[in-house]
This record gives sequence, C-alpha cells and structure tokens, in this order.
Amino acid sequence: MVSKGEHQTVPLSVLLKRESENEKIDNPELSHGEHGQSKKGEDFMMVNTDCQRVLADGLTTFSVYGLFDGHNGTAAAIYTKDNLLDNVLYAMPPDLNRDEWLAALPRAMVAGFVKTDKDFQEIAKKSGTTVTFVIIDGWVVTVASVGDSRCIFESTEGEIYYLSADHRLECNEEERERITSSGGQVGRLNTGGGTQVGPLRCWPGGLCLSRSIGDMDVGEYIVSVPYVKQIKLPSTGGKLIIASDGVWDSLSAEAAAECCQGMPPEAAAPEIVKVAVQAKGLRDDTTCIVVNIQPPVKEKKTSPPPPPIKKQGKRVFKAMFRKKPADSCSQSDDKEEYCEPDVVEELFEEGSASLAERLDSKYPVCNMFKLFMCAVCQVEINPGEGVSVHAGSSNTRKLRPWDGPFLCSACQEKKEAMEGLRPSGVGRYNSDSD
Repeated sequence: MVSKGEHQTVPLSVLLKRESENEKIDNPELSHGEHGQSKKGEDFMMVNTDCQRVLADGLTTFSVYGLFDGHNGTAAAIYTKDNLLDNVLYAMPPDLNRDEWLAALPRAMVAGFVKTDKDFQEIAKKSGTTVTFVIIDGWVVTVASVGDSRCIFESTEGEIYYLSADHRLECNEEERERITSSGGQVGRLNTGGGTQVGPLRCWPGGLCLSRSIGDMDVGEYIVSVPYVKQIKLPSTGGKLIIASDGVWDSLSAEAAAECCQGMPPEAAAPEIVKVAVQAKGLRDDTTCIVVNIQPPVKEKKTSPPPPPIKKQGKRVFKAMFRKKPADSCSQSDDKEEYCEPDVVEELFEEGSASLAERLDSKYPVCNMFKLFMCAVCQVEINPGEGVSVHAGSSNTRKLRPWDGPFLCSACQEKKEAMEGLRPSGVGRYNSDSD
C-alpha cells in the first residue's frame, strides 16, 4: 500500500480553477454492465446511476456502484447494500457547493462505513461482508473499500491503476503488523501435531481478512475503516472494473482488462466472469461490474483527438499508483508538477485504520462536522460529553480541548476496539470469540 507521503496530491481547488479558466469540460457519459455466477449466493451488487442532491450551487446528479461479498451468511452484505449510501450522505454537511462536496466525500465515506458496521452489530448478526463502493461525480471518482474485492481503472492508453487495497492478511504485511501490535495473533489453521494449513488468519475468530463490515464474532482487530482513494480522470475517459475475489483469484488486473478489450460494458462484465470461471472453475461467487466512462458525444465530434501522453507523464502515473513499494518516487522533482491535462490525477488517498487520522480536523470547509454531533453515527452530543477523535494521540499537546471532530461514548468505545486500544477480551466485540 502506498503511504501518503510517497507521491504528490493535487488540491481539488487547483483542478477546478484550471477547468474554469479553460473551455468547460462536460460531464462524461457513463454506461455499465454487470454479471455474476453464484456458488454460495453471498455476492450482491448495487447500481444507482441517477442519485440526486441539492447543493448550494444547484441540483446535480452522481452515480453509485457497489459490490458486497458476504461471508458466514448474507445478512451483513444485504444490510450494507441497503444502508451504506444513506449513511455516507447523512455524514455530509449541508449547504456545500460542488467542490466542497467532493472534498468532504472521502471523510464521509469513512463515517458511513463505520456507522454501517456499528449499526449492523447492534442486530447481533454474526456475518460479515467485504465492500467496494464507488461514487462517480463528473470526472471525479471516489472509491472506498474493505476486504479483498477490488476496483481498477484502465485508461484509454491501456494504463492500469489500482483504486482499492487488498485487506487479505496473506498479502498485506502492514495489516498483519497492525493486528499483532494491537495484541491480536496472525497464523494459519492448526490441524494438530504442529501442522498448519490454509491462508493466514486473524485470531481469535480465524478471519483471513483484516477489514470488513460486520464480523462481530471474530474479535476487535477486524476494522471497518475503509481505504479511500479519490482521483480525477483524464478527459479521454477509460474503464472501471469492480469485481469480487472470485474474479481476482483467477485473473490479474491486466488479464481482466485484456480479455474484454473493445467490448461494450454489458458484454465485458459477462466475459470477465466467464474467463475467470474457466481458469479455475466456479469455486466461489464470481461477480463483476464494468463501467465505461467516455467523453460526451459532442466533444468527440467537435474536438480534435487528444495528443498522445508523453512518456514523462506515464512515469508520473506509475509513481503515483505504483504496484510495488520498490518503485521509484523520484518524479516528484519534476519542474512542472501539473503540466499534463489528460492524465489521472490523485486528489486523496488514505489507508490508515485509525479514526483519528481518517476523521482529521483539517477540513477544506468550516464546520465540516457540527461541534456537538458524533462524527460517526451523527447523534447529538450534550456539551462536555463528546470525546475528541484525537484523545490519547501523541499530538494532543498541539490541539485545543475543543478540537474535533467528536465521538459519542458508544463510537469512542468502538474506535478504541477497532484500533486495539482496549485490553483483549474487554467489551462485547470479543465476547463471542472462541
């Protein structure tokens, strides 16, 4: 996983100002296809291409695509599918203009995921789900994910970028270290006599994922705080592939993109599923959503074809979305940071499991969260009862006592459990573990 300091980010205000100074770029045209083959019946999809909201600067629409891969039953996947979007939007402050709304969206995603998890655990259902949740607003794509479903973007030039993180313990060393440093254990299933089999799992509970929604019976080290990435797409568009692990266990990102090259999305999604199943058989639910993001038709007719991307620009691409930690980040020294108008530009990236970092107080607009309202569940807090998300952090000396955002007592307890700040076995999140 790429840390925040390894590449440059572009302030949203810079991008919007650049657009306003040039010829207005119309919103892209979206088309999608979806397909799945069921083995357990625990994969669910969500597609809503006409979500509306009223902003301070007018009525706008956005599109939402979600994939929910349940385990140990369907309850968590169904509940998350039905409630996650409402919880994300509920966490958004009112009366924002469009650029403020987009800037606030990543943190609202965090609050929405954690609130959905908190509310579902009140039902006491012992199932869980991975989530890959995508919101497309104009040329800005925001992706939040927990678990091992993934979202990739393929540009029209054939470059592939990962917009989600894999929280499978087998391949995520950072998550393994987080769990063990918090007091949990990571290991394979012990069949007796010292023999260990299967993938790495978190104990207690034995889940092979480090992040999910639900899973109240597998201990406090499995968190619902999502990895969030927000990017601005090139004006030439591209293609999103959102798929469950049934696809990614069989196909690489390159293979998935290549097998449906040139196909419309309604044909591409079934083709990806077919190729994945042919490779290893139907061993798991195998589900895929493909979204084509294209320039509006009138732009294609009136505008000359975009110039090819310079090699230097492609190197900047790879530095920003590197596939291996060993990739060089020396491109940050380029003289012109934002000289390419037709490249993917990253606006936000955060993968930390800490709510104190994810609900940071440095918001782009004032009053991002009301002073006496819980930043996660949005319940009103009486003066003096709220607990700052920064409580107990090493930087508290730099913060004022009233620096928010604030959490209610229930969400503060959940925060401590998620971040391994409570002794193991304390509280209901560990009470049902073996």
